[in-house]
Amino acid sequence: MKNSLFTLLICAILLSSCNTKEVDPFLIKKDHIGLLTDSTQVKELETIFSKDSVVRYIAGDEFVGSVNTIEIFEKGGKKLLDLSPREALDSTSVIASVRIIDDRYKTEKNISALSTFKDIKAAYKISKVDNLINVIVVSVNEINASFTIDKKELPASMRFDMDMTIDPIQIPEKAKIKYFMIHW
Repeated sequence: MKNSLFTLLICAILLSSCNTKEVDPFLIKKDHIGLLTDSTQVKELETIFSKDSVVRYIAGDEFVGSVNTIEIFEKGGKKLLDLSPREALDSTSVIASVRIIDDRYKTEKNISALSTFKDIKAAYKISKVDNLINVIVVSVNEINASFTIDKKELPASMRFDMDMTIDPIQIPEKAKIKYFMIHW
């Protein structure tokens, strides 16, 4: 009786482990990037990126109050991500934003750091466009993302007027992404 119960338990474990899907480490969704989620704490990064290098810069002592960027590199040296925790020097802090560096990271609609504004506009509804000094920031609430585009990509008449309201239709389709960020 004990042997058959033990055998049944082992079979159940094997069957349930066969049905689990492996998470794509480069897939970007609204609440996660690969194994990194919106509730991941800084102390869990070493485990999540066990095959990669996690580099933390300490700006000074605990009283500085600035958020320290955590960089993720492949073992070969290629930079993957920049992570910004909500609280500096707190291992229990969750990740507030992620800058996507490596172009292998893609959304379900195939948007990556190499995409153009045309790709973004075709895949997602543009939520907002912010006009800053040297860049514009295109926000997509559907995936909690923002795409920074250098003003050099815009027509000359739009580059220098910070008070101008920029409509998505005014942005050239071939404009390249400078920064791709996910915010949680």
